[in-house]
Amino acid sequence: MRIKRAPGESRRRIPEMGLTLLVVAGLAHLAVRFTYDGFLPPPFIFDTNDTFMDWFNTAFWAHNPGAFDNWRTVYPPLSFVFLRIFGMPGCYDASSFVGRDCDWVGVTAILCWYVLGSALAALAFWRADARTAPFRSVCFIFGLPWLFTLERGNLILPCFVFFTLAHGNIVRSPVIRALAAAVTINFKPYLVVPTMAWALKRQWRVLELAGLLTLFVYLVTFAAFGDGTPMQLYANTVNWAQYVSGYVYEFLFYSTSYAPVLDLDSYKFPTRDFVGSKFLEQLVFWIPVVLHMSQALALLVFVGAWLQPRALPTSRVALMVLTIYLMNQNPGGYTESFVVFLLFLERWERAGPMIAITMGYLLCVSYDYGLGNFAVLHNTSWLGGQPVTTPVGMAAGMFLRPGFIVILFWGLALDSLLLIARAHRGQRPTLAVSLMQVPA
Repeated sequence: MRIKRAPGESRRRIPEMGLTLLVVAGLAHLAVRFTYDGFLPPPFIFDTNDTFMDWFNTAFWAHNPGAFDNWRTVYPPLSFVFLRIFGMPGCYDASSFVGRDCDWVGVTAILCWYVLGSALAALAFWRADARTAPFRSVCFIFGLPWLFTLERGNLILPCFVFFTLAHGNIVRSPVIRALAAAVTINFKPYLVVPTMAWALKRQWRVLELAGLLTLFVYLVTFAAFGDGTPMQLYANTVNWAQYVSGYVYEFLFYSTSYAPVLDLDSYKFPTRDFVGSKFLEQLVFWIPVVLHMSQALALLVFVGAWLQPRALPTSRVALMVLTIYLMNQNPGGYTESFVVFLLFLERWERAGPMIAITMGYLLCVSYDYGLGNFAVLHNTSWLGGQPVTTPVGMAAGMFLRPGFIVILFWGLALDSLLLIARAHRGQRPTLAVSLMQVPA
């Protein structure tokens, strides 16, 4: 039986086909550069010997004492319990780098969690819209945020698997969604942010379950690891914030926020040598203005979502909450994986979502245009297995990618206000605490 297509359906897919080709071209450029240079070019990390080390640095402290006292980690105990399971203890007597070369279980686990997360993302895209799922799956799986997460070996890899279950369209059970959210929060505490969508949507049962299960997962993993009290986590977070306060370039390198740009002048960073004084001055002037306007717009959307809880899908609200957080904070470029995943659950319709989805595709392009270098590093490429010389400098993507996130936020926010306004025509706003009291 032939599937009937709506008039113009094929034409509506042409923009996503073109954007997919752009992402594939970026991937091809990445492959060519790696073949000739022996290392991954920017925006991948310039320390070419550091591949997978987010995983193995943490794994070293999972198998040795002192994670919270000596290393002063801000990770809750779950990460260390997890890495004890997916690792070989005998590999970590000397250093984390020795552990990476020895622990084949850890390397295999990184690749397996990448594949599992990719498969669940593709499933979610297929359920959201089967016709655009092939494009979005390819771009997510081989796009910059997810590949960057893989290259770092960041614990977002397993965390993302549970994120898809908690905030995607894969499971409906509130217990499973709540447990998955609890795991994500214990991996990455800032992921408590998208669960606020359940409060705005009056989904109290799953929110309460998530809160209780978050505490339960923490207590179980704390007992298993034997370290990581709330006082230690708080003290280490304060210490970490102070420690990284001067790391302007590292945070600007692949940021979700323009916040590092505001620190450039404070730390006398030679940015004007690469982008020009006028451009930087205009950027520094407009960034706070745009952020304050975005915060006001977000507040309008959240109030509207509360008054009309059936107007917006839960994934949209979770995306809005997470995006406004990432516009003001910078947990790392790999957090864009969460944004792109939720964004690709949107349908290609109306101007706002189409603009936002376009920005999502652009975030997936594995390419950066260099503006100039101020240093070179002589290092060894772990992936290439050879000595390499890597440039360190400024690139256009440092200033463009946070802008893409701002644009996608505004596109979805204005569209959300439109949907909320339409909902007002059909029914009056409600302050009812329970969704059961809201008319269908």
